[in-house]
Amino acid sequence: MELISVIIPTYNEAETLEVAVRSIMEQTYKSLEIIVSDDKSTDNTREIVEKLQKEDPRVRYLLCPYEDPHRVDFRGTNISVGYLARNYAMEQSRGEWITFQDADDASLLNRVAVQYDLAMQYNATLITTDCIPFREDLVGKKLNVETFVHDHPDFVLLPDETTARTAEAKGLLMRNWFPHRFVPFFIKRRIPFVRRLFLKPEVSYPGADNSMFFKREVIKKVQFRQRDDRIWPAKSGRGVGRDFVFQVAETFKNSWAFTLPLYLWRVKNPDYAALAKYEKYLV
Repeated sequence: MELISVIIPTYNEAETLEVAVRSIMEQTYKSLEIIVSDDKSTDNTREIVEKLQKEDPRVRYLLCPYEDPHRVDFRGTNISVGYLARNYAMEQSRGEWITFQDADDASLLNRVAVQYDLAMQYNATLITTDCIPFREDLVGKKLNVETFVHDHPDFVLLPDETTARTAEAKGLLMRNWFPHRFVPFFIKRRIPFVRRLFLKPEVSYPGADNSMFFKREVIKKVQFRQRDDRIWPAKSGRGVGRDFVFQVAETFKNSWAFTLPLYLWRVKNPDYAALAKYEKYLV
């Protein structure tokens, strides 16, 4: 079995971290290294990881050695979203494939196995799958993929479509010929008549970028970027994963998306009505 690196970037998320890590430890795909990349947390993150390491030697703890002076804004919001910790973990990873898991979410138990099978079947450089709202009673479940695919035969989005969306989601001035990285984000976002020149947050990337799955070769050309360098930021300025998956789609033109709900996302305003149509596929 090929080694897959699962990277869990974290910053002061001790309250939810153990659930996130255990959802990877218990994956049906076993050839994993589980990297918790700590972006200099000040809580008991390290102690939690060390406890889990005693149970499972696949768990690794990395403390990001880089200082990020722009980690938080004046409101205390983590605007960098650990881009340095993510890049550092990718550099230190050993897997032929890399995927991510947010420290406040969880994965269905066959998430990695299904993603790997899809990536191999379609010879994809990067794939995304879908997410559903987190709920405690869903942790530890699997997706019945065969039944889901039977009921949703249009579950595949082709590379031509993901590549086309990169241009659609790019602001007019987010081009190589314009030095957008020298324009502070508050100008890009705050001034109404300027905003449309830089941001198109209403054009989303298909699938969940917090659990993207991709070949190791990607990191030779694509890295996570700080906020002012992001070409596809979220409206809030975060969107570190969104920017990454759009970069890969534009660079390699071989990104696939699948509407398989394999990830449990602790979204602020969960749409449990949408979840209801997927529950019958969870076992």
